[in-house]
Amino acid sequence: MTLSQDAKAPASEVVLEAVGLTKHFPVRRTLRDLLRRTHDAVHAVDEVDIILRRGRVTALVGESGSGKSTVARLLAQLYPRTDGDIRLHGRSTTVKGGKHFRAYAAKVQMIFQDPFASLNPVHTIRYHLTRALRIHHNAGSTAEDLENALHDLLNRVSMTPPERYLDKFPHELSGGQRQRIAIARALGANPEALLADEPVSMLDVSIRLGVLNLLRDLKEKFNLAILYITHDIASARYFADDTLVMYAGRMVEGGDSETVTQSPAHPYTRLLIGSAPDPDRLTGAGGEIQDQGNGEPPSLIHPPTGCRFHPRCPMAMPRCVTDLPVRIEIGDGPGHWAACWLYDEATVAEQPPGSAVASLNGREEKR
Repeated sequence: MTLSQDAKAPASEVVLEAVGLTKHFPVRRTLRDLLRRTHDAVHAVDEVDIILRRGRVTALVGESGSGKSTVARLLAQLYPRTDGDIRLHGRSTTVKGGKHFRAYAAKVQMIFQDPFASLNPVHTIRYHLTRALRIHHNAGSTAEDLENALHDLLNRVSMTPPERYLDKFPHELSGGQRQRIAIARALGANPEALLADEPVSMLDVSIRLGVLNLLRDLKEKFNLAILYITHDIASARYFADDTLVMYAGRMVEGGDSETVTQSPAHPYTRLLIGSAPDPDRLTGAGGEIQDQGNGEPPSLIHPPTGCRFHPRCPMAMPRCVTDLPVRIEIGDGPGHWAACWLYDEATVAEQPPGSAVASLNGREEKR
């Protein structure tokens, strides 16, 4: 087997695209619901747009429960979508199982958060990788071809010498080694897009960087499109080319990673960056770090009207309560946008002088 992507494929070509992607999970109905004929649902993902380009990493950042993992599973077509479209190389795709799912999975592979849970503990590494190669017809025609393909996979993820690991069980490996095996298994399909759902969050801090660097090397060697899901916006700046910020099932900001992380526009993005522990912000009498959370995320069964962040937002205006924000170009970086009424000139002009909105770091005065 040769692990390689189409060398002629142009960089930044759109591989996978989601348009208006929506997922509502129905809530189990009680007798009262049946009598009232109500049909509640969890609004996990609403009208999400994502573009994954060849040779680029797109980070999806947000708190736990914001819908990031649901987006990944929708893109992997592990969940049926409620609405919206998923396009592979510009073609709308709907996968219902069988050979159609295998054909799609050969192009789009997912790396799960917990490497131990994603590997069967009763089977060896050889079994896991062989199964991936055979399902996607990359095992070759002879036993020698298969063995070469197995060695090639392990070499790609820096598990050398390969013969040391092939006949081990998952519990005999460290967390970082198990995640590298999970990555190797995904590569067995020879994919064009990788969906990495918090691939380093369950690893020791000392080995996280090695796994991220491995994914970066694979992206460059095989011209992969990668979706990197994380709650750590600092790692998004280090690893990703573009960053999207998600809150309560909706996208709130996006742009190139440097701009989004260094010049955040949306109040929620600012909260994410400001929530990282910083000794310079010790303000409590006992030296404790001041809480910057401003409350809890809303219920997604009955999400807030207008902007979903407005109950926690220190800059909330009357319009934020009633009107759903649209994407507004910020103009301070390539493709930088925010779904926030703070950047709508007409809305801001209606606010009284001296309000918190007018003093948003002088941004409105600069516009």
